[in-house]
Amino acid sequence: MTDESAPPDDDPTANAADRAATAAAATTGEPTETADAVEADLSADDYYLNRELSELAFQERVLHEAEDDRNPPLERLRFLAYVTKNIDEFFMKRVGGLKQQIEAGVTEPTVDGRTPAEQWSEVLETVRPLFDRQTRAWETEIEPALAEAGVRVRAYENLPAETQASLREDFRETVLPTLTPLTFDPAHPFPFISNLSLSLAVLTRRNDEAEPQFTRIKVPENHSRLIELDSPEDTHEYVLLEDVMEANLDLLLPNVEIIDVSTFRLTRNAEVGRNEEVAEDLIEVIEDVVEKRRFANVVRLEVTDDIPARSLELLTEQLDIDPEEIYYRSGPIDYEDFFALVDIDRPDLKLPEWSPQPHPRLGTDEPRNTAGSATSIFAAIKDDDILVHHPYHSFEDTVQRFLETAASDPDVLAIKVAIYRTASDSKVIQSLIEAAENGKEVAVMVELKARFDEQNNLEWVRRLEEEGIHVAYGSLGLKTHTKTALVVREEADGVHTYSHIGTGNYNSETAKGYVDLGMMTADPEIGHDLVKLFNFFTGPTLDEEFKKLLVAPVTMRSQFTELIRRERALAEAGEGGRIVAKVNGLEDPDIVAELYRAGMAGVDIDLIVRDICRLRPGIEGISETITVHSVVGRFLEHSRIFYFEHGGDPEWYLGSADWMTRNLDNRVEAVTPVTDDRLRGQLQYILETMLSDNRRRWLLQADGSYEQVSPADDEPVRDTQSLLMEQAYRTATQDGDSEADTERFMIERGPGRVGHIIDMRPATDTAGTRWSVRPGRPGTKLCSRGDRQKHDTRVPFSEFAAAHDIERPLFEGAAPDAVCAYCWAAAADRTARPAGSDDTTDPDQ
Repeated sequence: MTDESAPPDDDPTANAADRAATAAAATTGEPTETADAVEADLSADDYYLNRELSELAFQERVLHEAEDDRNPPLERLRFLAYVTKNIDEFFMKRVGGLKQQIEAGVTEPTVDGRTPAEQWSEVLETVRPLFDRQTRAWETEIEPALAEAGVRVRAYENLPAETQASLREDFRETVLPTLTPLTFDPAHPFPFISNLSLSLAVLTRRNDEAEPQFTRIKVPENHSRLIELDSPEDTHEYVLLEDVMEANLDLLLPNVEIIDVSTFRLTRNAEVGRNEEVAEDLIEVIEDVVEKRRFANVVRLEVTDDIPARSLELLTEQLDIDPEEIYYRSGPIDYEDFFALVDIDRPDLKLPEWSPQPHPRLGTDEPRNTAGSATSIFAAIKDDDILVHHPYHSFEDTVQRFLETAASDPDVLAIKVAIYRTASDSKVIQSLIEAAENGKEVAVMVELKARFDEQNNLEWVRRLEEEGIHVAYGSLGLKTHTKTALVVREEADGVHTYSHIGTGNYNSETAKGYVDLGMMTADPEIGHDLVKLFNFFTGPTLDEEFKKLLVAPVTMRSQFTELIRRERALAEAGEGGRIVAKVNGLEDPDIVAELYRAGMAGVDIDLIVRDICRLRPGIEGISETITVHSVVGRFLEHSRIFYFEHGGDPEWYLGSADWMTRNLDNRVEAVTPVTDDRLRGQLQYILETMLSDNRRRWLLQADGSYEQVSPADDEPVRDTQSLLMEQAYRTATQDGDSEADTERFMIERGPGRVGHIIDMRPATDTAGTRWSVRPGRPGTKLCSRGDRQKHDTRVPFSEFAAAHDIERPLFEGAAPDAVCAYCWAAAADRTARPAGSDDTTDPDQ
């Protein structure tokens, strides 16, 4: 695609020197400015979306899943609980940080032109309707749907007398002894109220007192908030603990008149200061941070909407809260505890259960802790790189197995792992301890500054050090976010390295709910790069030269910038240009500006950005060739994939870094190139599936709002995560020996037209068009009959075959009526070619 403002090649007015310079730039990756292409001022603040408001827009998309009646009731409740959890963290981290800046007198605007005070005010107001929608979704849709199915949260006052009596006795025996009423009066200071604790605000009065007294009672966190009641078979009934407490306060506060009881919850700033430069012990710094959070400034107060003025005035005054920071809630204040309801045994109210599948190259049959198993897994990695995709592939049978077998393999000399977050009962950590016990050199980088996981990581550090393992705690001024592991193994032909570079944490629990990728490779250059990286964790400095890995903060920014500029230069030279990136966040202003410049040159750009995105798509003359997508589904999209077309010689990358300033400049990150064609094919299928999703995909508009993509009336529903689950299940049940590569081929058709077969991974010398969802269309059509149309729909051939009951071996015999016979014959010819003449194998094998 070329810039329409540029003169054609045969335009006599075009400056020959400019054209020659532009053509040269296409080979070097350095864009040039032609005489007629004056670059826009990309520093204008209206070209950039606000980071905080963009994150809240993501929470709105999460909330939509709770409101969407296409989801079953308990799935909707799960998203409702996530809204509370996510916005709690947003207030602790982001709003807390804004408030700190305001108190410090910071007035410098961000790249979108807002000062901290303006952002703070706008954020507080943006959240209000989200809370209203959350309450409305619970009260008018989810709670009634659950009640109809026999799952009820009952009001205490509506319970039978015998049930109330039983609850009162249980309260007296089990809850009452744990409660501590804290009264505020001249003899008692105002009580400390911990972060996110749910509390009762009680006003009482003695007979001889004119003024009511305020007492705070914390709802205990060591009791289940949802108390299950005895209920008929096939039903589940609950009552909230705070309702039981309120109804039985006379047992706790005897001989007083209880005037009013209301509920409140406050949120404190988590962005407390740490001074690493003067600290002698980073562990002490982190312990101090964890402790300070308990006493940090209040950034939000949630209260029931009927709270009396006296209680509210007292809380406001004592907590130093502004009116803008108060949120009036009806119904339950804290929905995060409702995750407990999501876990009940009611599969009829949930999405079908998913169990991560064995990887087709690794399987599950062999014992893990034997030398034979170790030899097998390392031999598999040595044969070809392996791509693992969680939660579609089992973490335990892939990454965990990699480390477990290394721990017990007598030929392994050393194991090195970077831990950012891990499970509280981490088998990965247990494997490292076992490796040390087996006499191997073990080095572990544990990032103590992983927010809200500091305490868990501190405990693991102490355990590892007790076992004599070398532990690095992090780096001054940098947070280590890379997800890497290195195994050094002595073999008959010498010492070899086996590497894992991933996008997700070494955490078996989150691997069941986060979408992440990891590559296992025996590439010696990648192994050498990881040796340098781990030496930095335990040594004095970070090397600035790496053979293959993109490493932040030393090489990654410059290399990503060069890759974007190279596509821009190719587009300016009339050679096209294509970028696809899947990230969690796109916040870095410099990267956004580079993408704008590439878009202005005509580079076709698709960005799959889960949440924060500063880039405005669709700005005339700036970002008309840029589309921003976001997919929100049952699993949290967490993987990062980068594709640069490079004039038909594409480059692929995956790794831990987002396009955010913190990742590029303030964290240690690692991104690896993917060179294996099979792995590239699988990455391509993932991106193509996401870009054609019409169930969970949203499109960012220029004003910062999002619109959800919906299928046309005659179009099948395409849900990315469902399709990837189906693919993982199919390859696992076929023991990695797929009868034919059904994901390579797709059916493309329009209304009233026969379906044509599209080869999504043609041999390089036969590729007719690049793959994308834009005009130009993906892959190569296998016949010359009929033009491809912009609005044609595409589905994987496997999905098409299932819908049309095509059960015979793929592409054998006569073509079905719904498929072009010429395409069918061409596909049969391609799948019959010997290995090496074209790529016909499953990309996972």
